[in-house]
Amino acid sequence: MSWLNLNQKDFLKFMLENKKLLVENIIEKIKFVSMYTISIMYFTVGVKHFTEPEFFKAIVPNYLPFKEMIVYVSGAAEIILSIGILFKKYRKLFSILIIMLLISIFPANIFLFSSFEAQEFLGITKQQALFRLPFQIPLILLAYWYGKSSTRISYSIFCILIFVPTIIYFVSI
Repeated sequence: MSWLNLNQKDFLKFMLENKKLLVENIIEKIKFVSMYTISIMYFTVGVKHFTEPEFFKAIVPNYLPFKEMIVYVSGAAEIILSIGILFKKYRKLFSILIIMLLISIFPANIFLFSSFEAQEFLGITKQQALFRLPFQIPLILLAYWYGKSSTRISYSIFCILIFVPTIIYFVSI
């Protein structure tokens, strides 16, 4: 149906429907770009687990044995998950696995906050360690968003808004 053959009411309806489709299309493109950006970040951090293992060993809680193995396994997981999330067929699975990884490594951030030695080794203050703690939440929310084939526009906009400070955080670590 062409917009040239519509009366005023139908024309407004046509425009509103197309506006919604346009907004959804823009959101999908932003989601795609943000997912690839986060994927690159996870990949980069994953590689750093192998090139700078001492950095990551410093934040593995003391009560955990085999610190070096934990660093390498979590680094490999980040690399694998960063690639896996890019495949649409497996995106839901990999988004769940990313969420599980983020939850499993959260004790490292708590340890960093509570350990003066870890803060000293990384050259950060207790306040900087505290600042890191809540950033697991937007990473989890973004992973959830990437795994959903459709979400409410309001949730997508929220994810777009938290993406920028999350990237700034990622670049700063």
